[in-house]
Order: sequence, then C-alpha cells, then structure tokens
Amino acid sequence: MHTKTIAELARGLQNREYSSVELTQHFLGRIKQAESVNAFVTVTEEQAMAVAKKADEQIAKGQAGPLTGIPIGQKDIFCTQDVKTSCGSKMLDNFISPYSATVVEKINQAGAVMLGKLNMDEFAMGSSNETSFYGAVKNPWDTTAVPGGSSGGSAAAVAARLVAGATGTDTGGSIRQPAAFCGITGLKPTYGRVSRYGMIAFASSLDQAGPMTQTVEDAAIMLQAMAGFDPKDSTSVDQPVPDYLDGLEKDIKGLKIGLIKEFFADGLDEGCAKTVQAALDEYRKMGAEIKEISLPNLKLSIPVYYVIAPAECSANLSRYDGVRFGYRCEDPKDLNDMYIRSRGEAFGAEVKRRILIGTYALSAGYYDAYYIKAQKVRRLISEDFKKAFSDVDVIMGPVTPTTAFGIGEKTSDPIEMYLSDMYTIAVNLAGLPAISIPAGFSDNKPVGLQIIGNYFAESQLLNVAHQYQKVTDWHQQLPEQFA
Repeated sequence: MHTKTIAELARGLQNREYSSVELTQHFLGRIKQAESVNAFVTVTEEQAMAVAKKADEQIAKGQAGPLTGIPIGQKDIFCTQDVKTSCGSKMLDNFISPYSATVVEKINQAGAVMLGKLNMDEFAMGSSNETSFYGAVKNPWDTTAVPGGSSGGSAAAVAARLVAGATGTDTGGSIRQPAAFCGITGLKPTYGRVSRYGMIAFASSLDQAGPMTQTVEDAAIMLQAMAGFDPKDSTSVDQPVPDYLDGLEKDIKGLKIGLIKEFFADGLDEGCAKTVQAALDEYRKMGAEIKEISLPNLKLSIPVYYVIAPAECSANLSRYDGVRFGYRCEDPKDLNDMYIRSRGEAFGAEVKRRILIGTYALSAGYYDAYYIKAQKVRRLISEDFKKAFSDVDVIMGPVTPTTAFGIGEKTSDPIEMYLSDMYTIAVNLAGLPAISIPAGFSDNKPVGLQIIGNYFAESQLLNVAHQYQKVTDWHQQLPEQFA
C-alpha cells in the first residue's frame, strides 16, 4: 500500500480495497521500522487511529474527498492543538500548542489522517536537517547523507514512504532542496497563496508553506486543500483558488521555457548539469521551446538573503525569552539572568549565529547600510524575473549545485552550507512559485529539476511538471531498503 500515491490510495479507499484504519496501521508500522531515519519528532498514533475511524465513516456515507483517510505528516513548524510543536528546538521542547495552524485545520477538514510531527532544522534555519535538537535526519537513498533542509523530515518521510504526503515550508529553498535531495516532488507556492497563521515564523517576508509528495498530481491534491485566503494572516492574498487538478492534462506544445544561463556557471556539479539537460531534452520532445535568459542580479541573492532573513529572524525570535512559554533556565538570579541563560541554553549554534547577524544588521548605524540596501537589491532581483516572464512562460534549471552531501560534511563551514541554496533563494526574495521534481540520478543520488512560474501560476507549474512525469518514471523510483 505504501508504494501507492495519494490519488491511488484515495481510489482504493473509495473501492473498499482497504480501510483508512488498515492504511493508517500499515504506515504507523513502517514508521516504527524506520526509526533510524529520524524523520519524526512526535508520532500521534492514538489520535491518528481515531481520525482514521471517522474517515471510514465518511467514506461509507459517500462524503469523502481526495484526502479523506490519507495518512500524512505535518512539519513540526505548524502549531497543532494539544500536540507538541517544537520547531526542532530545545526552546519549544515542552510546548503543547493550544491551537492549530490554518494549514493544519484545512488539511484536517479535508479528512487527512495526521500520523505525527516531522523533524526539521531548528526554527527552519539550515540546509541539511542537522541543526535539529532531535538529531540529524538521514536521507533514505543514502543514510550517510543529509536529506536537505529545513524540511528534511518531511522529504525523508515521503521518500521512505512513511507517509503518503507531508507539509513543508520554504524560506530560501527549504521545500525544493530537500525534495531534490530525496527524489520527491516539492512545491513552494506564491507568497501569500497559503496561510502563514500558526506557522512558527523564521523570516516573515519569505516563509511559505507547501506540499511535499511523490507526484505532481498528489501535490495538486494537497495544495487544493491548503491554499486560500485567511483573514487571520495579514500576508494572505485574497485571490480565487483554481481547480489545480483540472489543468494537469493540458498540452504543453509551444510552451516557452527560459533557461537561466547563470545557473550553469561555475559551481554546478557535472552530473547534475547533465541530468537537468536530459530533462530539458524531454521537454523539447514534447514541443516546448527553450530560450536562454539572464538574471543579472541573481549572484546577489545569497548575500541579500543572509541580511534580510537573519534580520527578520532576530525580530521574530525575540519572543522566546523564558517568560510566557518555552524553555526557562533553572533558578535565575533575576530577570536579565533568566533572559540570557534561557536563550543561551535553548538556542542552537546556527540560530544564535543568525540572531547575531540579524541584530547587527538592524542596529543603529548599520540599518541603512545593510538592511535597506538588501531590500533595494531584492527589488532588482524581482524586476529581473518580471522582465524574464515577459518573454517566457516558465523558467527551468537545477535545484541544487550538487546531490545530497554527507552528514557532517559542511557543518564546520556555514558559508559552504549556505551556497547549497544558491539556485533557490532568488525565488523566495521575489515571492514566486516554484516546484522541484525528480529528474534522474547522479552517483546513485537523486537530482531535481526546478521549474519557476509567474505569480499565482501554480496551475501552469503543476501542468508543466505533470506532463514531464507522464513521460518519465523518476518519481516512481523508491530507495531499495524502503521498498
């Protein structure tokens, strides 16, 4: 059952080939067998079985939707009522959320069965899922390698078929990069398409939630449930949500694809480059036209991101002070001692590093020189994309410069770690939607193809990506030990 997609599982439930209770038990059994992957922070077995029983009742009444009874996982960045929401940090190791995020509520209303909360980089800060308080997640394709981050637990859980689908968040590539490393499909929607209410904030102007699944069709099913305006989120955009499944089968003959020449400069692994080129050849066979384009300010995206994101995280993480909720140090001498020791003891090294950088960038005398200047360059990057989309329909390129690297390989060099997001960050700075789909292998590790769309063009992205999956089978590949 675990090899089936969400769409296939839904058909099986409708045809009474198995019940949601049986499906849930099967996936819970797989989670126990794969504990060494370390994909889960919390497994909600009792709650899942209760929801599965209700789902079977809905199916029996003929009231089921495409997610009814389907086992999924929630990234541990989404608040879930009466369940621990840790954000991968010691700071929130004891936090039981009193409410659920809008994304969680929407997926619950769609009838999905949450199996638990998925491991992640601490406060979503990381590109390898090694900064988690709960330890590193392992890549199911090579357990000595990282799964990517920060949504590494979500990517590993889907790749190992421990869940049928999962939620992730993408601040600088944190859905797409782990999706590429783990050989699954990962979609970052347009900023504002999916509510951020109840999603623990890292960088508020960049964070966006999205689905992580086996296939593009499954991503469309999950996005349908997740998307929509939310009055509780001031960054949510009040725009109609189209039927994402409806547009999947459109012919892409004549599609204009932009190929970013800067993506194929120094730094791109030869195996990854060949794999992406082979994927582009498939699009040529389908009748698409490929045109080289340039984004001249793309090279500035990493320095811009590492001013803006730490500045926003510095502001967002100031609320974790040991006073109202979260970790508090033992026997503080006074209020100041409690602040210093609670934060010092509970935050990990990467979080501290980014808070320090952000606080410095926002401090008097440096705000104009760093933060304001970074925002100005951010606008230039957005304008580059706007100009490109006047000539092409979608933009394609690699997701990452290399395949998944070894656990511990880059932890001593933060700059080298940051460079693993060099092809994804610009999309977040511009607020655009983008998807990573499996495109092949290099050195027996998955390689992802990145497809970038114009604002609120998720339907077109899904259509273009789905057509590729119709003529290839990379998305059906499964790590041997988890087959």
